[in-house]
Amino acid sequence: MMCLAAGLSLAGKIPFVSTYGVFCTGRAWDQLRTTVAYAKLNVKVGSGHGGVSVGADGATHQALEDISITRTIPNVTVIVPADYNETVKATILSASIQGPVVIRFGREKVPVVTTKETPFEVGRAEVFRDGKDVSLIACGQMVYESLVAAGILAKKGISARVINCHTVKPLDRETIFAAARETGAIVTAEEHQVMGGFGSAIAEAVSQNCPVPMRMIGIQDTFGQSGDPEELMKAYELTGQDIAKAALDVIAMKKG
Repeated sequence: MMCLAAGLSLAGKIPFVSTYGVFCTGRAWDQLRTTVAYAKLNVKVGSGHGGVSVGADGATHQALEDISITRTIPNVTVIVPADYNETVKATILSASIQGPVVIRFGREKVPVVTTKETPFEVGRAEVFRDGKDVSLIACGQMVYESLVAAGILAKKGISARVINCHTVKPLDRETIFAAARETGAIVTAEEHQVMGGFGSAIAEAVSQNCPVPMRMIGIQDTFGQSGDPEELMKAYELTGQDIAKAALDVIAMKKG
């Protein structure tokens, strides 16, 4: 499929290919890297079934490493939309980007946190809620969980900035650095392995420019399992409650 898409792009088409993330970015990683990205071919990849919220399909079909293995490939744009509206926008906009684009999404229904009018620009993060005490930077459905966390923290008198960083590569460094400088503490949230993933991308950028205390919410070096999506989110500590707890930790580090 990936090689066929490469051929179609060389014939002047803009091919869109899509399947489970463990297949299109995992099993076909060499074709994505060498055949598509090395030649900067105009192929768009829909990487589905990301995260443990896939549910009953279990570890073999839950893509937890796909952000890591795509963001490290040169010439590839990586987008992780927060909801249905952003997925539509990302799909349409990807056709106007010259070169490989990977759009990562899950399977289960997720809360809609944007509208058709919500700004969406590839390479630009959006501040969904302003705050001064800590920044919650998230992608995918973890944007919703971060908004939940901000509400929990607000009840404790803590002002949390929530940033929807839907474009993992290229990062909106300006917005991220401003958050680091102005709030002095960061919690990243992703439904993905913390090693090499979204949080690592934020840490790489922040640590070299404006280092602040950080915590990463995500899968902690383990495989997924079969189960109810909501139960799995709780089991792997990916909920708004978990993000709020991490925020209290980094705020304490900042004060200490």
